[in-house]
Amino acid sequence: MNNKPLIYLVHGWGMNQAVWQQTAEMLTAHFKIKCLDLAGFGTKSAIQLEPYDLPHLADELRHQIDEPGWIMGWSLGGLVAQHIAINNQSLVQGLITVASTPCFAEKSDWPGIKQSVLQSFQQQLANDYQITLARFLAIQTMGSPTAKQDIKTLKQQLLAYPEPHLSALTGGLVILEKADLRNDINKITCPTLRIYGRLDSLVPRKAIKKIQALQPNAAHHIFAHASHAPFISHIDEFIACIESYLSNLTLE
Repeated sequence: MNNKPLIYLVHGWGMNQAVWQQTAEMLTAHFKIKCLDLAGFGTKSAIQLEPYDLPHLADELRHQIDEPGWIMGWSLGGLVAQHIAINNQSLVQGLITVASTPCFAEKSDWPGIKQSVLQSFQQQLANDYQITLARFLAIQTMGSPTAKQDIKTLKQQLLAYPEPHLSALTGGLVILEKADLRNDINKITCPTLRIYGRLDSLVPRKAIKKIQALQPNAAHHIFAHASHAPFISHIDEFIACIESYLSNLTLE
């Protein structure tokens, strides 16, 4: 690739851009990489949005995008990336979602995170951020053959930046509970790759076919032995997947 495509990397809830460290290092051979922080996290930990909802979170991130490129968003970051791809099409040349969905919460007709789990996190968060985050990390890596090492890696990466702002943690959980882009993802016109972990409990595999039906033009890849963080647990395969998809696009 002579002119390296630009990819913006967006982290998930409770995290910061440090989670992408190894991914970014491995992708820089073929791509121009910029890691972004959501408002209230990492380098943006001092930013408080009012209200802290998906439109405002996406709008703040949009202003960090100084030139059109691809957006790769993990988990909550993928939800924000989808919102930008829907509403700011001129900025988004392509979209990659990692362990993400247009709707994280379980509905009567939709597999997702149970309301009781999200509400439990919200209640725990008020008492102890560290314990809540540790529990969330455990759920994210559940089922992965390298779960213990994955949790250790994620915790170490988080320490590279300031702790997230409480309003961002609280607001982020509410977004995961309330946000629903299911009726809008068919408006995404850019090339889209959706990456999943088959063992992911936060984005159940039963949701994959439903997401594909809502956005049939999107490509997807399922990591058979990964959970919610395939770019941590299966980094080599993850990089190969990204490079293969983008290389094939340039050949079409």
